[in-house]
Amino acid sequence: MSEALIVGATGLVGQSVIAAAGARRLTILARRELADVPPHHALLVAPPDRWADIIAAERPAVLISCLGTTIRQAGSQAAFRAIDHDLLLAAARGARAGGAAQAIVVSSVGAAAKAGNFYLRTKGEAEDGLRALGFERLDVLRPGLLLGDRDGPPRLGEGIAMLAAPLTDALLHGSLRRYRAIRADAVARAIVALVGRAPSGAYIHENDAIRALAD
Repeated sequence: MSEALIVGATGLVGQSVIAAAGARRLTILARRELADVPPHHALLVAPPDRWADIIAAERPAVLISCLGTTIRQAGSQAAFRAIDHDLLLAAARGARAGGAAQAIVVSSVGAAAKAGNFYLRTKGEAEDGLRALGFERLDVLRPGLLLGDRDGPPRLGEGIAMLAAPLTDALLHGSLRRYRAIRADAVARAIVALVGRAPSGAYIHENDAIRALAD
């Protein structure tokens, strides 16, 4: 049984988790080969429709999911849901079948199954699905705007939001602090800090809690 298996390692947070893991060994499951993976990690490459069976066979103690896209990147609402809801829950079911006790999942601030916004509603429904699987411990991280250098073509809207983040964050106080932007590497350090953590239960970590874990 490996300690932790990560899906979504090609994205901004996933890449940061690999960097933050240090000497801790990860099993990385991806749909394509990754460059510059440290040699002490195990890299498995397979199409997503095989991930559940592979995860179950690997029997990780902890599933880390940094899966996440946007409707624009995915191309449609259906394609977005297939990744952020269906693939996530398939991976989680595989982890439970393999005996995983903990899942650590990156969601989004504002996620709620009854949200009017399709993106946030899908994230919320995925969170509900994870709770129903009965992990001994479930950690859901809900960051706001993620700051960091992404691979691939720039996203115009995100670029503008990043430039405006210092001013926007200064206006967000009290309960609105959870909407502040946060660096992806801070989210990654929080994820690493949560691996193997007790006690059992389901936990939501928003901006301030994520920063505390990262420190």
